[in-house]
Amino acid sequence: MHMNALVPALVTSLALLAGPASAQDGPKDYSDGARGTVTLPQGDRSFADRVVSYTAGTGTISPSASDPRVALGPPDFSGDVNDGTFVSLGCDGTLVLQFEDNAIIDVDGPDHYVFEVGPNVEGTALAVSEDGTDWIDLGQISGGRAEIDLSGVAPADTSFRFVRLTDDGIESGTRYAGADIDAVAAIGSSLRFVLDGAVLFAVDSTELRAEALAALDDLAEEIAAARLDAFRVVGHTDSAGSDEYNNALSQARALAVRDYLSGLPVLSGVTIRAEGRGETEPVADNGTDDGRALNRRVEIIGY
Repeated sequence: MHMNALVPALVTSLALLAGPASAQDGPKDYSDGARGTVTLPQGDRSFADRVVSYTAGTGTISPSASDPRVALGPPDFSGDVNDGTFVSLGCDGTLVLQFEDNAIIDVDGPDHYVFEVGPNVEGTALAVSEDGTDWIDLGQISGGRAEIDLSGVAPADTSFRFVRLTDDGIESGTRYAGADIDAVAAIGSSLRFVLDGAVLFAVDSTELRAEALAALDDLAEEIAAARLDAFRVVGHTDSAGSDEYNNALSQARALAVRDYLSGLPVLSGVTIRAEGRGETEPVADNGTDDGRALNRRVEIIGY
């Protein structure tokens, strides 16, 4: 079975999210809105992909700056504050974004960059999270310092998929209250692939399904095309069963995937690590069948 045949079997939001490297995925420079540039190693793939939540703060927010979806993807502010390319948070407003086809990791130098534009530049508190529930505060960004380094702030070898921006609450007195966000990017960025656990394994099994092997063969080709020299295979479960059982199951499944991938010639010389996270990092509500299905997954994250 070819990977493309598996896509319908994957829940849309957890399909194979990262494809082969392309021209737009290589290093690319972006205007920072202040006559400077920011270089992102993974190009257009580096930007946030989904709005999780947006809570507008107080103050006046023009209709052209009230749609949080414009903060997704690469920056595109034209210089005209009415162009509808940024979202204003409002005083004390909050925006939570998710990265789907990549993850934020700690590399040498800055790891995270916020493209703030608009008529004024306001202070914004930045936080990151693995699961969208437990947050690590990274401090304030404002003015010329719109970049953040995870080193010494977040645990090493951790990847983050969620970013939260909170305005500092200082009234700006314009029609664009609060920080004005054009885009949010991961400078320290790694590709992230997600596979539905049901595609890989039978219920409670740690043995790879025969039909899953061809899918993993195709995935290995995609990883090789992305030129990853090291990655983690991370197993996840839903909340059914004990913590001990789920930890052991997720670890065994991650090992099974790692062992298969490490035996493929196309990944020869690539360092592959296996981890089991059990039920500790849900991406959906474990109170529903659909949510539990989303949580039963295997992720592959480069580092």
